[in-house]
Amino acid sequence: MSTVIDELGARLKAYEGRAAAVAGTGKDPVNEPMIRHWCEAMGDTNPAYSGPDAVAPPTMLQAWTMGGLSGHSGRTGAYDELFDLLDEAGCTSVVATDCEQEYLRPLRPGDEVTFDAVIESVSDRKTTKLGTGYFVTTRMDVRVGQDLVGTHRFRILKYAPARQRQKGKGGEERARARRPRPVVNRDNAGFWEGVERHQLLIQRCTSCGTLRHPWLPGCNTCGGPDWDTVEASGDGTVYSYVVMHHPPFPAFDPPYAVGLIELAEGVRIVSNVVGVPYDKVRVGLPVRLEFRRYDDEDKGDDKGDDKGGGGPLVLPVFRVLDGREGGVG
Repeated sequence: MSTVIDELGARLKAYEGRAAAVAGTGKDPVNEPMIRHWCEAMGDTNPAYSGPDAVAPPTMLQAWTMGGLSGHSGRTGAYDELFDLLDEAGCTSVVATDCEQEYLRPLRPGDEVTFDAVIESVSDRKTTKLGTGYFVTTRMDVRVGQDLVGTHRFRILKYAPARQRQKGKGGEERARARRPRPVVNRDNAGFWEGVERHQLLIQRCTSCGTLRHPWLPGCNTCGGPDWDTVEASGDGTVYSYVVMHHPPFPAFDPPYAVGLIELAEGVRIVSNVVGVPYDKVRVGLPVRLEFRRYDDEDKGDDKGDDKGGGGPLVLPVFRVLDGREGGVG
């Protein structure tokens, strides 16, 4: 078995340094409508992103290079070949783990971006709570003309799902899927600590008083690094929503509603909408925060970077007021 694993690892490593995209071209120039939509969705009111001298938010870097459903003509076959090898080895699931971006100069409306991407690294075989597999990192260099304007590294885990077991009513063991655990880091640890206490905490800039969610290391409005928190009242409305039918995940029972909730404080959060059937969710419905525990029967004590280890998971959800429970959650 170890020989097979070593052989697979060697074959995967051979893809390091190979091109994943060559001379790719952004499908649209940097443009004001996309910048406006982005800022509205993110609640970012920085004046640098509007007006005659506007620049694009730096974190939109990936937006200008995305290929959509039709993909990009510059894509090579190496990335697909790498994934085929992993699929053949049983690593059929994938999850994005993190990304890193470096900004070298602002992008402005009218800029036309090009990019090249490379398979930067493939890790050794790793065992995680999700399963066993390999971390694959790609690096994209984004240019305007001959100028390098930014770099985007994207890392995913391609893995064979772990199967946990629990006793059924008759004593037999059966497979049980756990809810995915959120990734907790130094920027958002305080949020998840609040959730554990059944508090929904919103960051507040101590320089200008702007509230923000999701949690960030600095203020988008004034750039201040210092902040404190306020506790959300729990009242909100459905600002937007989707009904998830596909892809299926073992821990969920589709279809179910996922909403973008606008809190009374003015910030927005993504969460499940419960209390009515999924097909009764509508924009503008009033909702109220509640906290739910998942995987109560999971008593494992394994530790890791994700929230909850092997134990129960607490998550904020939003119940439609005066609704009837049914089919979601």
